Amino acid sequence: MSSSLDASRLEALLESAQLLHSSLNIEDLLRHLLRSVMGRLLVGKALIAVEEDEIIRVALARGLPKLTVGEKFDEGVARASGLDLILPIGDLAHPTGFLALGRPLNRDVGDEEIEFLRALLGIAASGIENARAHAESNKLNKALDQKVQELKTLLDLVRGLTSNLEPDDVAQLLVLTLAGRWAVRRRALIAWKKGHPVVLRMKGMKLGDLADYEKYEEQVLKMTEAVRVADMAESDLKTKLREVQAEVVFPIDAGDQTTGGIVVLGPRPGNLSYADSDLEFGMGLVAQAAVAFQHSWYFREAVEQKKVEQELALAASIQQNLFPARLPKMTDLELAARNRPARTCGGDYYDALQISGQTHLICVADVSGKGLPASLLMSNMQATMRALLGRIPSLTELATLTNSLLYATTPDNKYITAILVELDPETGKGRYVNAGHQDCMLMRADGEVEWIKSTGTPLGLMAPDIIELMAPYSEKSFELHPGDVLALFSDGVTEAHDEGENEFGEERLAEFLRPIRTEPAETLVDKVFCEIDRFAGSAPQYDDITLFVIRRTA
Repeated sequence: MSSSLDASRLEALLESAQLLHSSLNIEDLLRHLLRSVMGRLLVGKALIAVEEDEIIRVALARGLPKLTVGEKFDEGVARASGLDLILPIGDLAHPTGFLALGRPLNRDVGDEEIEFLRALLGIAASGIENARAHAESNKLNKALDQKVQELKTLLDLVRGLTSNLEPDDVAQLLVLTLAGRWAVRRRALIAWKKGHPVVLRMKGMKLGDLADYEKYEEQVLKMTEAVRVADMAESDLKTKLREVQAEVVFPIDAGDQTTGGIVVLGPRPGNLSYADSDLEFGMGLVAQAAVAFQHSWYFREAVEQKKVEQELALAASIQQNLFPARLPKMTDLELAARNRPARTCGGDYYDALQISGQTHLICVADVSGKGLPASLLMSNMQATMRALLGRIPSLTELATLTNSLLYATTPDNKYITAILVELDPETGKGRYVNAGHQDCMLMRADGEVEWIKSTGTPLGLMAPDIIELMAPYSEKSFELHPGDVLALFSDGVTEAHDEGENEFGEERLAEFLRPIRTEPAETLVDKVFCEIDRFAGSAPQYDDITLFVIRRTA
């Protein structure tokens, strides 16, 4: 008889294990566990409590009207409610929860049944952990999907913006992207630049005299971040936005007092609110559009002057002349460099400037943005460096003063990342300042790689007093030994994409250079460009590509 009972319990245990592990929903799992135990022991009241945020709380209760689901589990309260048998779920020292049972009708729970319950609860503990892991995985996947969708939306918008040179097209693409993101039916956009027609896009929202932007221009230009209308300070603009039942406002900040604008969105369906993350994401899209507006207005001005092609060709020619016609000859060093812009004009820059004797300053820089505006800022960078060289005793002071000059003469949304290397070819000793630039590579003769990382913020990005107080530029040193290769490059090298949007990457660059590191510098530059083209395939070049290679031969 005992053997039959053991087999029965084992069969029931296996059946319960299958059912408990077949569900990844913790509520379904707990309900099945409670039903199984109550049905097997014929008890009229029971509860299950599980850990939640490091507190064990009642998750299910049957026949216990005075106990509330969600309240903290108290063993004394449970026993006072007639729950005589309380067993831990999982590890005794750190249980996942507890099972509490009332007394079966006219009998006690025997040792064999308690042994069965303990085995069942051990199985249930692993099922609970699996369900929790699954829930957490779903939560993380959902958050990841959200980020992927946001990045895809941003990428699609950027691609669309780069192909549009009309302010009206930029406005249309922006409002459709924002409205589609949150299924908003009522929206409006107004953007302007002095000397150009006001750009207006409205649907389901009559802004009326807001089209006369001069009335609200001062208030709009003071806005720097997205804001809910309810959180705005009282003003004529807020009154108008209330009248049209606007919910949020995104300022179009082009970093120029002659331009401005706002995007206004109405309520979301189902009375959903705009979260802070929504405002942040929307502001990122609008920031991209702000740059596109600037470019489109610049382009329109060029078209109106009927000199677009001539000016772009002239700018490209001038820009090419800004690069050194030939690199200097240095003792025991090979130098080679190449730049390939993504468009007619680019924003990358490289140079080799003599300091004294054979000591040179090697510079590779990357201007934010693309096209003509970036090339103009690049020429400003070159003029600044050449004017200061020889007058400034250290690289840190050179970077600090360059930052001050660029910050004072460039828009807030423009800046330059740069790596400055002072190199003595006779000793191979060098020092550098990396101003927020791409990590660059020092490959030793044995193939080992050292990364030249950032030692300061981009040039022109932050005010000089903030730089001095919070993030002063620092200098680091290195030494080139025979066979060592120093590769300085812009992010167009490592961020080159193939048709599947995969990046070329730093590790791929290192692995490609390692077996050919003994070849001449000019050959290394040629082969890296060929490898990038092979990797990219038919994918377009999105960013300027610049590579400067220095190899010590002896």
